[in-house]
Amino acid sequence: MALALLAAVFAGTGKLAAQEIMAGLSHHAIGITADFAGTEILVFGAIESEGDIVVVVRGPRQEVVVRKKAPVFGIWVNAQSAVFQSVPGFYGLASTRPLGEIVDADMRRVMEIGIDGLRLEPADMEPSVREEFRAALIELKQAEGLYPMEPSTVSLAGGRLFRATIVLPAGVPVGTYAADTFLIRNGNVVAAQSSPLIISKAGFGAEIYNFAHRESEFYGIAAVIAAVIAGLAGNLLFRRT
Repeated sequence: MALALLAAVFAGTGKLAAQEIMAGLSHHAIGITADFAGTEILVFGAIESEGDIVVVVRGPRQEVVVRKKAPVFGIWVNAQSAVFQSVPGFYGLASTRPLGEIVDADMRRVMEIGIDGLRLEPADMEPSVREEFRAALIELKQAEGLYPMEPSTVSLAGGRLFRATIVLPAGVPVGTYAADTFLIRNGNVVAAQSSPLIISKAGFGAEIYNFAHRESEFYGIAAVIAAVIAGLAGNLLFRRT
């Protein structure tokens, strides 16, 4: 059912999706430099008929391990852990009204609209503790500013033109994102459009980032050598003073 609904919305049944909504981004590529302190992207567009607008910016998908610490002989150590697959590194949302007034919980889970609608289920874990780890994962993301607690507002002009601003924090991960814009009417998603967004390293930081991923072993050795040299230099400096 979920796959059929997604196909109907994004591909369009007849010309529904193409006619009812058009959306665009202020940026399709963002470069992260050494002094990057976060930025904003503007999602804007128009709808053919009335309805509520929900904008979701998410990505990149990644595997996340959440560990639970427990005291052992007075020392806190890692105990049980949970592995989550396909977790959005960032999840930002904007809507014309509170989500609960626009769409019900079942539809939110089908379309992954809202943090409570994200399908975050660790593999091979008892249901009794699954929700505890899911809540911990969301709490960690929110503490890092990657899952904003309060959604932004979608502004409508004349009931047809819309715009929304999504804030990207300084720690936003690099990778491929999607900005999905949904037109919702009477609790149903009647049209949607997805726009790509690429966030990547830029400048000297990009060279280091690419080298670290391309030559991880050499990068590790170089980092250790640099740390040793820095330590020796600091030691000599303090001896002279």
